[in-house]
Amino acid sequence: MAGHSPGGHGGRPRTGGSLAVGELVEAALPLIADWLPGQRWYAGKGQAITGLRPLTATPLLTGDPAMLHLLLRVEHGDGADLYQLLLGLRTEPPPTLLPEASLGSLSHGPYDGAVLYDAVHDPELTGRLLGHLATADRFGPLAFRRTPGPGLPSDLLGRAGTAEQSNTSVIYGTSFILKLFRRISPGTNPDLELSLALSRAGSTRIPRVAAWFESRLVGAEPATLGLLQRFLPDAEDGWELALDQVARLKGDPSPGNFAVEAHRLGRATAEVHRVLARALPVAELDREQTGRLATAMAERLDVAAAAVPALRRYRVALHAAFQQLTADHLTGLTVQRIHGDLHLGQAMRTPHGWVLLDFEGEPAKSVAERRVPQPALRDVAAMLRSFDYAAAHLLAGADPDPQLAHLAASWAARNRTAYCAGYTAAGGTDPAGCPELLRALEIDKAVYEVVYEARHRPGWLPIPLTAIHRLATTP
Repeated sequence: MAGHSPGGHGGRPRTGGSLAVGELVEAALPLIADWLPGQRWYAGKGQAITGLRPLTATPLLTGDPAMLHLLLRVEHGDGADLYQLLLGLRTEPPPTLLPEASLGSLSHGPYDGAVLYDAVHDPELTGRLLGHLATADRFGPLAFRRTPGPGLPSDLLGRAGTAEQSNTSVIYGTSFILKLFRRISPGTNPDLELSLALSRAGSTRIPRVAAWFESRLVGAEPATLGLLQRFLPDAEDGWELALDQVARLKGDPSPGNFAVEAHRLGRATAEVHRVLARALPVAELDREQTGRLATAMAERLDVAAAAVPALRRYRVALHAAFQQLTADHLTGLTVQRIHGDLHLGQAMRTPHGWVLLDFEGEPAKSVAERRVPQPALRDVAAMLRSFDYAAAHLLAGADPDPQLAHLAASWAARNRTAYCAGYTAAGGTDPAGCPELLRALEIDKAVYEVVYEARHRPGWLPIPLTAIHRLATTP
């Protein structure tokens, strides 16, 4: 670590000794207010920040560099969110610091002139964070926790990943990956809860949990802040594998071998569901509860149709599908904990088989909503939609081509069938035996996609609308 600088005003900024936390936070807030809206994980885009209120400010390292952990309530528009920040402080910026990671230089107080930045981009500071996890340290409201087993290394430097949007990952060599949750809610994050349950049950279908850390919030459950798992250096992303197979169809319309992988992925999904059903509570819905499930889907459809006019012509047929779900499942619909946001990008193919990642659920939902047991086929329906999305890449940016459209539809159908067959073979509920349930769940997912694409990627809107047409016109 760099040598300490002398304290005091008027010379080099004070970064040695203990941190004057209150003064540091006060000086940092204007820089945070300017920097925060530009972060890809910030959820309040398009709304002016009307207030910043630190809930906790915890020094994790003093000296030069220093590191401060901050839980910050951000008020915007009619709402507010809680964010986790790890702030680094140095007299000189790290030589490899990315411009977007810098918040700027402090301009008053004892730290006048010091550089403030996002600490996840400083390998030395992320190495310190791993050390705290390795020794299960406590700092005020922060508690670092480890799972039983071999000790964690405390001498690895961490590099920030580039793939996430709602979170940030830090990768330690080829051994571990730390997911830092940026937008924080009270309670155990489902990613930790479900990953721990699967790890403790000995599942090989997820990366093993090694450690995590959390913060006590006044009047609330501890909030999960970060999750450390084994890194999979030899794994291949399922989405990229699928796109590679789809791209080959233009030169070779033969099926290729992805249907074999889809079958194996279906087996892996069923295995995860079976372990979760053993490890966590399972329930059966009565007629009234099944009705509420169908009603919630119908209400989401109505809200979506009001926002996206292209949906309105299908409302009657889609409502009938939800009503059919209630008629066919008077009692006994089984629900359990599931992944909650499953798609090809959440699956990695390793030399030992498929592994599922990121059990956080849909980020737009509250933690309480994400922890509600659901039909296991909701995950299956979501993966079926992912095959449709991958196939649609064959048509992206090209003039209408009936032959390519046929190839894309055939590829998706082939892999959807293979995935369901693998899921059933590994002991999952046979999707073919519950057509009304699977159809309703796939409609619900496609309706969500319609709203998302209309708001964020209008050029992709035909993808879910094509699925809506198929689901509305084919019982």
